[in-house]
Amino acid sequence: MAVEQASLANASAQTPSDQQQVKLFRVYNHYRLVVSLMLLGLLFVDPANFDTRFRLLDYYQAGVAGYLGLNTFIALIIFAGFRPSQRHITLSILLDILVMHWLLFTSTGITNGLANLVIVSVAAGNILTPSRLGIFYAALAALCSLGISGWAVLTLGESGDDIVRAGSLGILYFATAFALQYISRRMMRSEALASSRAQSIAELEQINQQIIQRMRTGILVLDRYGQIRLANAAAEELLFGAPTKDSGQSVTPRILPQPLKLGLESWMKDPTRRIEPFQPFPTSPALQANFTQLDQNRGDQILVFIEDMSKVTQQAQQMKLASLGRLTAGIAHEIRNPLGAISHAAQLMEESPHLDQGDHQMLDIIRRHSRRVNGIVENVLDLSRRRAAHTDLIKVEPWLEEFKADYLQTQDEVAAHSIIDLTVDPDVPLARFDKSQIEQVMVNLCDNGLRYSHQQTGERKISLHAGATVDGERAYVEVRDSGPGIAPEHQNSVFEPFFTTDKSGTGLGLYLARELCEANQAHLSLVEDNQPGCCFRLTFAHPGRLI
Repeated sequence: MAVEQASLANASAQTPSDQQQVKLFRVYNHYRLVVSLMLLGLLFVDPANFDTRFRLLDYYQAGVAGYLGLNTFIALIIFAGFRPSQRHITLSILLDILVMHWLLFTSTGITNGLANLVIVSVAAGNILTPSRLGIFYAALAALCSLGISGWAVLTLGESGDDIVRAGSLGILYFATAFALQYISRRMMRSEALASSRAQSIAELEQINQQIIQRMRTGILVLDRYGQIRLANAAAEELLFGAPTKDSGQSVTPRILPQPLKLGLESWMKDPTRRIEPFQPFPTSPALQANFTQLDQNRGDQILVFIEDMSKVTQQAQQMKLASLGRLTAGIAHEIRNPLGAISHAAQLMEESPHLDQGDHQMLDIIRRHSRRVNGIVENVLDLSRRRAAHTDLIKVEPWLEEFKADYLQTQDEVAAHSIIDLTVDPDVPLARFDKSQIEQVMVNLCDNGLRYSHQQTGERKISLHAGATVDGERAYVEVRDSGPGIAPEHQNSVFEPFFTTDKSGTGLGLYLARELCEANQAHLSLVEDNQPGCCFRLTFAHPGRLI
């Protein structure tokens, strides 16, 4: 198969393509049309001496008129859109050689300057068809020239020099054929090689573009002023929230986020300096940018690699929690046995009638911390044995209404007066997620919001708001409370495992919530909007993306 393809490629390099043949033949026919017009014009120059210089003037004039008519007809049909095939081109070259020799025969013979035009016809034939057929053109022209000379010597008594001249022209015909075939083949091989390399480069460029567009690392090409020349889909999504509809042709140019622009200016002053991670907008993950010059000589273009730091942090935390999960799974039995004994002993002690108020307080501390230790063990075990997400396309508004009703029904008597305000924007797109896992996230966020709102205002009240992202393609849900909020120095740590500001908390709730969101290709973030309380935003995956 490879040999066959190589032979086909070699054959294609030996002959011009159909499009090239048509272009070359069109040029050659223009040349023939000009020559025929000049020959017709020469009939009107000194016509009185034509009878003495031309052997068959009437036939010569008829040949010139016919030659002009033929070339005019071919020019008109080509202009009308006719594409001559190889057969038409071959027939045209043969007619050209025969007509030229007819004009030589009817004029003054082989000594006429028209013999030079035969060389042009042979040359054109070998350019258009550089094969054995081109040698046939030279042989036919040589035989016709020798035939005219031999007939003139035998019939008209012309000098034998005509035969020598005809032989010299025949040698010239063959020399022209061989030389032009060699040159044409070399040119066509070079053109075929250039075309093949250009196609390979185009294919390689297309492959590279596909690879770059599918990379999860964001790639930007900037000029020294921070103007974006090129950005792949990952960079669009990381920096601006969503890729453009057509990454190759953006309607409005993107503006570099201010933190990244400041980092670029800092790097240009000191290329050895590494900029700090940044967030292009409040709900985006932390990003790390690395700069390098694309052209070391000119230095007017800068290549930027943008990485999602949350992925690196998540991998490190997953490794840490995987080890912790294996450790917890191994010692869970040993922990729960004494923990159960402590809890049971506390219950038996509580039944004693000889306990005073201080003893009851101590028992309450024992029960509370026993539950806390058990909760820590359960949460870590949940992380280590978390199941894969089974996602469905879900309408956000009815799902939130159902969740609100179910959640309020599960509140105990102390929290029976909990209030949840639900607002949904119009045209919220569908969301793709696992209901059981995302509802676990929502329960955690609502529990935290109601608890902190009650601590701050004495009222258990939160608000849920559903809307669409800026591109209108993904849905999000915000959970806002009226609590004290999160201190600025703690905002970057709220999703870390075992970090908590609540003395009774385990520090795994928000981490587990973000892990569940990541499993559903959703994103949980803290919204910094300078409003009272705290707001968490859950941005769902694109509904068309399969998880």
